[in-house]
Amino acid sequence: MFSPSQEELCALNKEPVKYGELVVLGYNGSLPNGDRGRRKSRFALYKRPKANGVKPSTVHVISTPQASKAISSKGHHSISFTLSRSQTVIVEYIHDKDTDMFQVGRSTESPIDFVVTDTISGSQNNDETQITQSTISRFACRIVCDRSPPYTARIFAAGFDSSKNIFLGEKAAKWKNPDGHMDGLTTNGVLVMHPKGGFTEESKPGVWREISVCGDVYTLRETRSAQQRGKLVENETNILQDGSLIDLCGATLLWRTADGLLHTPTQKHIEALRQEINAARPQCPVGLNTLAFPSINRKDVVEEKQPWAYLSCGHVHGYHNWGHRSDTEANERECPMCRTVGPYVPLWLGCEAGFYVDAGPPTHAFTPCGHVCSEKSAKYWSQIPLPHGTHAFHAACPFCATQLSGEHNCIKLIFQGPID
Repeated sequence: MFSPSQEELCALNKEPVKYGELVVLGYNGSLPNGDRGRRKSRFALYKRPKANGVKPSTVHVISTPQASKAISSKGHHSISFTLSRSQTVIVEYIHDKDTDMFQVGRSTESPIDFVVTDTISGSQNNDETQITQSTISRFACRIVCDRSPPYTARIFAAGFDSSKNIFLGEKAAKWKNPDGHMDGLTTNGVLVMHPKGGFTEESKPGVWREISVCGDVYTLRETRSAQQRGKLVENETNILQDGSLIDLCGATLLWRTADGLLHTPTQKHIEALRQEINAARPQCPVGLNTLAFPSINRKDVVEEKQPWAYLSCGHVHGYHNWGHRSDTEANERECPMCRTVGPYVPLWLGCEAGFYVDAGPPTHAFTPCGHVCSEKSAKYWSQIPLPHGTHAFHAACPFCATQLSGEHNCIKLIFQGPID
């Protein structure tokens, strides 16, 4: 069967070429208070009407602050490397007609295309959970896409600020490479992990690396903001591939290519799966009442017919108030079907289609949060170590960022069909 390329589809529909999408882990389809402007849970990168990319040009070695100001006020993009109070290296950047640049960071200033704030684990929560001090950089990273096929996307640490400058102060990790060009790392770093085998059910986690300001790949520093850089990894690149993860120290983004998204279930597909599972009229094996997953629009309020599950065994029930054992923790119950003791939680359908590696039915739940998705998607995310804090890694639910637990981080659900 003929499958048109992304470019041919865009030409047929007169749509702009889509380079890919960034999806923030920990949100189930939208931010808790809704997506607004440049602050949302998912950001599509389209070919710009006019190229806005930049490439390095002249290098200046400056010994006075006045000379430094004179260069940065010329209106060009530039990267300043402060070596000491008396010496700064400034690399001027000039327009590049062949690339488009997109910037990501915490700042709401105009150079930032996609505003990202710290993800709070279990993000079914609301605005009351305020981050007191963010670890995400105001101008965290930039993604540069080739304007011609195959539309290669590359990631670089740091973004240009409102005065078109990237400034690496005295304390930032920076160095001169053997070929003479300057490079450096941002305070908390930009980490990237490319899965082995793309973003499919067969993929395996890759190795987390750090990306420099000029796009080179390094092994991780000893701790997130250590002064000493890791080792250069010469056989790896900063090219993003379908399923690459980008960690900004406070939020992790998933990169999906346009072609990858063509093979991913859509919101409509997930809604059809929800209706299909509800049409089978699963029942509570004890109360015998029919259960139903709530509509995707009502994904924060526990409803009367909502399925609940015992996460140690996977038996699905309706809500009930028995099974408490005095020797267990508050949310632990004894399953009336098999007597297994474990967490008892409401089940929520995973609605963010970008996190699915296949279009299989929702049969597995992450533990301990109860988000439900296909078996292959649950198993994929259960094995992915995500950065946490300054040097820890753990698997987390992609829909709410809760740290996973239990024997396999997810469980197969056991539904009971109607008896009639």
